[in-house]
Amino acid sequence: MMLVCGEALIDLFVSAPGRSEMSARAVAGGSPFNVAVGLARLGVRAAFLGGISRDHFGTFLADRLSREGVDNSFLVRTDRLSTVSIVAATDDGQPNYAFHGEGAADRSLRLAHLPSVLPDDIEALTFGSYSMAVEPVGSTFAALAQREHGRRVISVDPNLRPTVVGDMQTWAVAAERFYRTATVIKASDEDVRVAWGGRLSIADAAAYWLECGARLVVVTEGVRGATAFSAAGSVSVPGRSVVVRDTVGAGDTFHAALLAQLAKTGRLHPGAIAALDQSAIRELLGYATVAAAITASRDGADLPTAADVEGNMQPCPTD
Repeated sequence: MMLVCGEALIDLFVSAPGRSEMSARAVAGGSPFNVAVGLARLGVRAAFLGGISRDHFGTFLADRLSREGVDNSFLVRTDRLSTVSIVAATDDGQPNYAFHGEGAADRSLRLAHLPSVLPDDIEALTFGSYSMAVEPVGSTFAALAQREHGRRVISVDPNLRPTVVGDMQTWAVAAERFYRTATVIKASDEDVRVAWGGRLSIADAAAYWLECGARLVVVTEGVRGATAFSAAGSVSVPGRSVVVRDTVGAGDTFHAALLAQLAKTGRLHPGAIAALDQSAIRELLGYATVAAAITASRDGADLPTAADVEGNMQPCPTD
């Protein structure tokens, strides 16, 4: 089982404004929430640890996790309100986020909310996005990552949200607590660009993360594909050609698929990840790239099932 740690929130997708109103559609979201759903859909047991409100939105989020087959026994229910993220598409189709979540349920986790001991069947923990940096949840999750470091695989996806975390220096200090516990770091080229203000290349960022102790670093570049860095060297795979509907959830899908394949191939422990050769890494990247492309071809964060991915990995029939 994998324990996904982080935020669950409401994504409120808004259309372009009309004369007197804007239409909106509320859906379950949050990067870690998507990863948990993605793992379950890919046939891997997943549980979610995070603060979820008892309000109408929070009940919707908890029910959605349950319907997707995610273990919700680690949820921390609270009377604080749910975070709402306003999502509006830019002219090039990229999502633009505005967060309304100060003091909300997903930020309220404290050390007392953590389980004192994790069940033995939890093989990996994942952390990501703004719940790594905002308080008190950031310090709470950092303490959990440090406690479990060396015992289980820890996977980190920065998934930077500058409008939420604010000062990038504060983010850098907060995020490094997680980098130094990580077995796997998955990031996007945008994460690298924003985190270092364009001062570091992808290869330089990966070298830094490997120096922090990560055994596998993967950086995605959208339609250009993804590159992995490890003791075996670097491995790149091209992106998949699809008609992009939107990119919400594509990075989360990649992260979930990467971990799902590690689990399904019996490699979900630090030593096995450190020992991956280039051929095995290329297969992992190929699977995750196909999964992410499927999500990008759909509206919203509609993550694929294992059957969806396996079907799209088959060679195209020839006449």
